[in-house]
Amino acid sequence: MTIQKVIIMLALLTLFTTTPKANAVDSPWPEIRKQRINKLLPNALKAAKVDAWLIVCRENNNDPLAEHIGCENAGSPAAYLFYFNKGAFHSVAYSPSSEAKALDELNIHEKVISVPRSVSALKYAAEFIKKQPFERVAINISDLNAQADGLSHSQYKQLANLLGAKQTAKLVSSEEVVYQWLSIKLPAEVEIMKEAAMLSATWQIEAYKTIIPGKTTDADVAKFLKAKMKARGVTDAWAADQNPNVNSGPDRGHSHSTNKVIMPGDVIQIDFGVKLYNRWVSDIQRFAYVLKEGETSAPANIQQYWINARDSGFAAFNAMKPGVRGIDVDQAQTVLMNKYNSEPVPWSTGHPVGYVAHDTGPNLGGSRSAQVRPAAHRKLKEGMVFAFDGFFSWPLNNTEFKTISVEEMAVITKNGAEYLIPPQQNLILVGNN
Repeated sequence: MTIQKVIIMLALLTLFTTTPKANAVDSPWPEIRKQRINKLLPNALKAAKVDAWLIVCRENNNDPLAEHIGCENAGSPAAYLFYFNKGAFHSVAYSPSSEAKALDELNIHEKVISVPRSVSALKYAAEFIKKQPFERVAINISDLNAQADGLSHSQYKQLANLLGAKQTAKLVSSEEVVYQWLSIKLPAEVEIMKEAAMLSATWQIEAYKTIIPGKTTDADVAKFLKAKMKARGVTDAWAADQNPNVNSGPDRGHSHSTNKVIMPGDVIQIDFGVKLYNRWVSDIQRFAYVLKEGETSAPANIQQYWINARDSGFAAFNAMKPGVRGIDVDQAQTVLMNKYNSEPVPWSTGHPVGYVAHDTGPNLGGSRSAQVRPAAHRKLKEGMVFAFDGFFSWPLNNTEFKTISVEEMAVITKNGAEYLIPPQQNLILVGNN
């Protein structure tokens, strides 16, 4: 590791050891949300070629994007409309009168219109839409993206009835709007994700130091990491039962940590992520080898497997830049995997990460699969953040395999990709105690 990388790591360590707990009430989300609506959403509407975007919110079964637009506290149904008028971007919330004042005080939207509780807020929105020269109005219905599929069937029927056949024909899926909006992260968001990534990586290294070969189980390591999360006040980046995934045995894919005892000669995987401010997540994997009696380094074959995986990850990283398709990033790694004679790996090279571990954006996969996801043909853009793996897989026996999938995080800049934290350069060694 270079001196420059050490300095960066020390600076980030100082940051997250001196900042408040990540679930504190002084979350940066309210201000970031405003910036995302005002700076990024207009571009998303233009890129999706829609004139307006309508979101319906309600209590208990709310839209997946409710917190992104400020309607997370909706009680009675409310309607939120983002649109262009004479080239200018506007946002208006049609809110029940009992909630309108509090919503207006948040200063998220240009206008909050108070709707009598006896009247449907959606009716107000529909009447406004019918008076506008909109040609395409996006609503949250999608076959491919759950984040863009928040409008229920009953809400759609109500909207269609209020709009009439002519206006209903102008309704389109918001899938492209949501894609263009969520896939880009603001610099302030990237900084928070750097902190999340550093926490994940640092705690994994600490966890490896607690292992006593022949005694410690995978589940014990997972419990150590859960305790670190609790003490810090952060939550899980994905399903709690599978975070962290600690595996010292054959490949198990996305899974929970078991009571397998960690033994000398094992290669250990930790797949781990944390969520900061109940909003932004990390997804980092670190790998270790458990030394056998008399060993001071990993055997030559294991060391080579590690180098193969690490370098394959570097190849993917070097291919990541604006304008490159996700499938092309995957192919850059596949070339090295084939060169090194890796066993087949079923997973994509990488995926967007941000508000969830598998976020909206280009899929870095497809070159090793007969079926290519549409998102793999999407192009990378500045501001996108990815978690991506460096792969190498080898057989343990006739039916079981072990895969090194060292996972890093990177943000796309105008000049290429930039690691969020220094990548793992060397296989971690767990010594006999």
